[in-house]
Amino acid sequence: MIRLTRINHAPLFLNCDLIEHVELTPDTVISLVTGQKLRVLESPDEVVDKVVDFRRRICEGRLPCGSAIPT
Repeated sequence: MIRLTRINHAPLFLNCDLIEHVELTPDTVISLVTGQKLRVLESPDEVVDKVVDFRRRICEGRLPCGSAIPT
């Protein structure tokens, strides 16, 4: 899971496996495979960086599957 911030500044923890695509319209809109759309304050590049960092940490063994959410 990755930590993001909703437009209203509320924290959001998202299972990044559910992301279908991310677009800038001018808000960052994350479309999920469920059909749900989320608007967040982070840029699309920041979202991608968070996903890559999360997956890298898993591959390096720093986060076993099912572990706590990284900050």
